[in-house]
Amino acid sequence: MAGTASEDPLGLEEDLEGEAEDEGRAGHRLPLARIKRIMKADPDLNLASQDAVFLITKATELFVESLVQEAYQFTLKGRKKTVTRRDIDNCVEAIDALAFLDGAMDWT
Repeated sequence: MAGTASEDPLGLEEDLEGEAEDEGRAGHRLPLARIKRIMKADPDLNLASQDAVFLITKATELFVESLVQEAYQFTLKGRKKTVTRRDIDNCVEAIDALAFLDGAMDWT
């Protein structure tokens, strides 16, 4: 489904169409090299196998997907179409399992 530039300025529809292909081919969407670089930033980590990097990447994807799904429920309750930071904050406040994220997005 190719939309015009005014309908989809970021090209998200094309990304969604290719998502099924990406899932079948690689099974992940976050860049492994970037995740590995983040992991190596930890001074306690000496060596990270490709399997470990893959599992951390997959776990991160699943976590982000779950967080967005929960935040979207707050978006729907507010009768909005766009997930905002406030929706994510409400989600973190309402769900005890996400309490560790409290204050994580407080950047000034």
